[in-house]
Amino acid sequence: MQIRAWRESDRPFLRTLYLHTRRHAWTWMDGSRWRLEDFDALIRGERVLVASVSGHRAGFAAIWLPDNFLHSLFVAPQWQGKGIGSALLQAAQDTFTSTGALKCLVKNDAARRFYLRHGWHIASRGDAPQGDYWLMHYPLPPRRRNAPLP
Repeated sequence: MQIRAWRESDRPFLRTLYLHTRRHAWTWMDGSRWRLEDFDALIRGERVLVASVSGHRAGFAAIWLPDNFLHSLFVAPQWQGKGIGSALLQAAQDTFTSTGALKCLVKNDAARRFYLRHGWHIASRGDAPQGDYWLMHYPLPPRRRNAPLP
C-alpha cells in the first residue's frame, strides 16, 4: 500500500469513489442529488492524500491544514477492512500541528467506532444539514523529553 499526495489525474476516479462510497455508507440519506462534481467542492483548498494498492486507488483523505481538520476519509467498499482507512488516518494525523478535529455523522456508527479505536474522542455534538454529528478530537501525543524539534 502507498499513501501519496493527490494528482489531478486522480480526479475522475476519486469523484466516482466518493459518490459510490457515500451511497454505500450513508443509506439513511437521500443521495439522489449527489453528483460526481461534489468531490471537486469537497477538496477545494485541502491537502488530499490518496491510498493505492498495486496501482489501484482505494481511498482518500482530505485535510484542512490551517485547522488540523480531517474533512473527509473515504475508502472504497471493496477495500474496507484491509487497513486502508487506518493508513490514511495515520497519514492525516501526521500532518497535524496541534489537536486534530473531525465531524462524524451520528448515524455513521461504523465510522465513530473506527475513530474511537484510533485514539479519537468525542468532544461535543452538533447539527448540520446532513444530520447530527459528533465533533471528535485527536490530541497529539506529548513530545518525548529532549526529542529534537522537527
